[in-house]
Amino acid sequence: MLLWLTLALLWSTTCWAEQIYGLGGGRYFSTSPDYYNDVTGIRVSVGPIFGLIKSIQLRYGSSWSKSLGAQGGKIQEFLLQPGEHIIAVHGSYRGYLQYLVVYTDQGRSAAFGREEGNSFSASPDQPWKVLTGIFGHHKLLGITSIGFRWDSIRSFG
Repeated sequence: MLLWLTLALLWSTTCWAEQIYGLGGGRYFSTSPDYYNDVTGIRVSVGPIFGLIKSIQLRYGSSWSKSLGAQGGKIQEFLLQPGEHIIAVHGSYRGYLQYLVVYTDQGRSAAFGREEGNSFSASPDQPWKVLTGIFGHHKLLGITSIGFRWDSIRSFG
C-alpha cells in the first residue's frame, strides 16, 4: 500500500506540474501527443462578442488536431516555416481567454484576440524545449483556462 501511495504521489507531481492559466471551469480538453511530428501551425477562433478566444487547433506535420473549445467565431491561422518552433506564449484572461500571442525561434509572432485582463507568459524550463501540446477547459462561450506542454523537437529538418 505504501509503495502504491508513493508511486501515485510521484506520478502526480511529475505529470501535473504543468502550469494552467485562467479561471477554469467547464469541460477539459487536450491535444493528443504526436510522437513523430512537431507543431507546424496554430488556428485560433475568436468570437465576435467581447473578442473571446473560443477554440484552438494545433497542426502536427500536415494534419490539424481536432478543434478544442467552443464552436463558432472567426478563424485565424498562423503556419510555421520548416524547422520553426513555438518557444513562448503570452496571453491574458478574464472569465475567458481573451488574448494569445505565440513567439517562434525564428523571431516571428502571431497575436489572436485582444489584450485585456490578467496577463500571463509561458515558456519551457529548458532552452531546447518547444511547444508540443495544449490543454485546458472550455464552456459554451469559449476557453476558460489553458496550459502548454513543452518537450524536445521531434523531427529535424
